[in-house]
Amino acid sequence: MLNSPSIRTTILSGLGALALASCAGYAPVVSTTLPPQYPLKDFFKNAEQAYFRLSADGQTLGFMKPHNGRLNVHIQPIADAGSEKNVRRLTDETARDISNYFFKGAHHILYQKDFGGDENFHVVMADIRSGVVRDLTPYPGVRASVTDDLPDDAEHILVEHNLRNKEVFDVYKINLATGKETLVAQNPGNFTGWVTDHLGQVRMGIAADGVNSVYFSRANDNESFKEVLRTDFREEIRPQFFDAKNEKIYATSNRGRDKAALVLMDPNTAKEEAVLFTHAEVDVWSANWSQLNKKLTFAQFQTDRTQEHFFDAATRERYAKLKAKFPGDEVTIQSQSRDETKMIVAYNNDRSPGVRYLYDAKTDALTKLAEINASIKAADMSEMKPIYYTARDGLKIPAYLTLPKGRSTKNLPVIINPHGGPWARDSWSFNPEVQFLANRGYAVLQPNFRGSTGYGRKFWEASFKEWGGTMQDDLTDGVNYLIAQGIADPKRVAIYGGSYGGYATLSGITKTPDLYAAAISYVGVSNLFTFLKTVPPYWLPFQEMTYVQVGHPEKDKAMFEERSPALNAQKIKTPLFVAQGAKDPRVNKAESDQMVDALRKRGVTVDYMVKENEGHGFSNEENRFDFYSAMEVFLAKHLKPN
Repeated sequence: MLNSPSIRTTILSGLGALALASCAGYAPVVSTTLPPQYPLKDFFKNAEQAYFRLSADGQTLGFMKPHNGRLNVHIQPIADAGSEKNVRRLTDETARDISNYFFKGAHHILYQKDFGGDENFHVVMADIRSGVVRDLTPYPGVRASVTDDLPDDAEHILVEHNLRNKEVFDVYKINLATGKETLVAQNPGNFTGWVTDHLGQVRMGIAADGVNSVYFSRANDNESFKEVLRTDFREEIRPQFFDAKNEKIYATSNRGRDKAALVLMDPNTAKEEAVLFTHAEVDVWSANWSQLNKKLTFAQFQTDRTQEHFFDAATRERYAKLKAKFPGDEVTIQSQSRDETKMIVAYNNDRSPGVRYLYDAKTDALTKLAEINASIKAADMSEMKPIYYTARDGLKIPAYLTLPKGRSTKNLPVIINPHGGPWARDSWSFNPEVQFLANRGYAVLQPNFRGSTGYGRKFWEASFKEWGGTMQDDLTDGVNYLIAQGIADPKRVAIYGGSYGGYATLSGITKTPDLYAAAISYVGVSNLFTFLKTVPPYWLPFQEMTYVQVGHPEKDKAMFEERSPALNAQKIKTPLFVAQGAKDPRVNKAESDQMVDALRKRGVTVDYMVKENEGHGFSNEENRFDFYSAMEVFLAKHLKPN
């Protein structure tokens, strides 16, 4: 919700580890060598080269690198990949980094930009041949995104935006040469997602109707949408892509089951015609399609680590070859040419953001493109261990525990780091925040508390109306587990989180004021009443669902009063540091202001950092440096790491 405000569907898709029960001891392998203390900027600086992409014809390599302090897109002939030859900068953004981009065909790139973090993104196109950059959606205060890049149509893309009505998004076909847009699908007022087929026809619409999800279908762009299914929103159907004939659709669905499965569905009836893959412990997360071979290749899911279930022998063999080259690393194909002979392959693990390679499928050869962060040495970083502990009501809570390398595993200063969302999850990967904290001597616990996604419907629904309730208890139980294991020094435990994690931080120091020695709220909710009044207009179709998931400000007034930290500031005695972006559209600045004001009125000192050119999290490098520098000083003062 806070980290992923939209559930719009696009058609651009392309572990064994240590598990701990609450009664078990934790006996990790301990290194006696203390790693060097890395400069803070080494963890949080922009990469010198990253976000590698390939043009459709495989002849041009794209990547981002800093220019005037901001990440901008550069291109290079594929023949020069891995060198510094013939690199040309294509964009000149100066206010904020480009967060992501992709090629449209062989001659254009598309990216999104917002202004000061307001998340009213515009779709921008750069012409590789002429160098001309054009805003395709130049409407102030409007949020736009690419619905379908139409890979078989060189002249157009599909874009959705909310110019007509700020609450909903219509779909337009935009001519890349002229910029002219033509309405393809007008939102009737409650559609929250669109699904296209392989011809670029908008075939399905997903609507929010109170607490119901409604699925609509049509045969082509000339037909009207017809309702085919109405379900309670707890039953989630996520269309992935159509089959080769554009007749059936692949989707992940938890309809009639706890764990989401990959199914084949008839879009005209919403009938599940086959269950293609399901996992006993976790949801099927996504699926992959080969545009070249017109077939389903694999489904993806996450247990302690990301895994694939393959449907295509050639794809299985390719991944086996790639994984064998760097055993233990996770492998991701991030981009590929239309003929699927050239690919950008990412290798990464919990101790390194990894290396990117150009892979030639014909020769099985890798060409090194760049280390994402050459300043960080994996051998000096700390392992991220999957663990499990039991909450007070018996629910098993998955988590990741990172112990500082080279230090004792007993009586450590600990940071409890709840993720945002809250309907998201932490995953096994390189996390610069976690590694920075571990490098400074802290253990870090990342609980996938109830409501975290990927663990099935029952686990998700256990979070409903439990902000500040059992969701918070899961964090408290994680602290007590580490104390019982002898890992945490009970006098040196801090809590830090962003977004919902910021709310959990503030909730923690009001609900359990004696548990934490320090707390950091980063763009965190403080008042459930005001939070629900200031959400962006395009969240309004989900309002009734939000009342079920979070609570109703009138019907649940007493609960909101009890669980809004800003209304319970008198209970707080934990040192607090608050950070906020002034233009945050999800968690309004007033959320942090009222929390800080309530404490300062009591004479309590609160460290408060506001960045005027940021939104929901700090994007600009210099602001990240300021934030983490202040965090380092704050934690060292109150936790006193060895």
